[in-house]
Amino acid sequence: MRNKFLKSLKVLFVEDEEKLSLLLKNAIGDHFHSFLLAKDGDEGLHIYKKVFPDIVITDIMMPNKSGLEMAQEIKRINPQSKIIILSAFSDVEKLLGAIDTGVVKYFIKPFDPDEVLEYILSLETSIGKKLLNFLDGFVFNKTTNSLYKNNRYIALSKKELLFLQALVKNYEENRGVLEYAAIKSMIWKEEVSDERLRTFIRRFREKTSKEFLINVKGLGYQIASSQ
Repeated sequence: MRNKFLKSLKVLFVEDEEKLSLLLKNAIGDHFHSFLLAKDGDEGLHIYKKVFPDIVITDIMMPNKSGLEMAQEIKRINPQSKIIILSAFSDVEKLLGAIDTGVVKYFIKPFDPDEVLEYILSLETSIGKKLLNFLDGFVFNKTTNSLYKNNRYIALSKKELLFLQALVKNYEENRGVLEYAAIKSMIWKEEVSDERLRTFIRRFREKTSKEFLINVKGLGYQIASSQ
């Protein structure tokens, strides 16, 4: 179960010391779905906006943009972001700023990679609530709006992701079926034919599976429950 939780996570490590970046990645990176590296706050923020990682681990003092400056911008994008700070003992005063920024944890260098891993495992309760498990190994991460099958990321278009989010919302609210008319008006601005909707659904199923999406004849579609 723990391994499954870790394999659902995308981690971003922002550190200007290349040796330390590779050390942590080699020590714990294989436990996660992905473990991305950035050399400073500017690059870290750029990557964050592209992939929306579940956890950000960052040094404080870096060129171009500090870890704290990056953390502040990330928190403005998503106040629920989990940010872990790494700091030299001489930067203790700056840690007070990190706490004010809303980081969830800090480690003083040198640190034990296993301690970092254990702390991330402790976040399962808070992050795990963001994971929805469906039939046949499908998992939807509500924090990052990402779909996985057996720990493999499934890339969806904007329209497909919008469709999936609506399906998930209906599922959570026990409304079940997402009606044909609602799908059309939500995804397209103009009127579309039933054939165009069927083509869209076919492509969505090609990326997921036929079993993942149930067609309730005459009504609409719903996600197959894992129950």
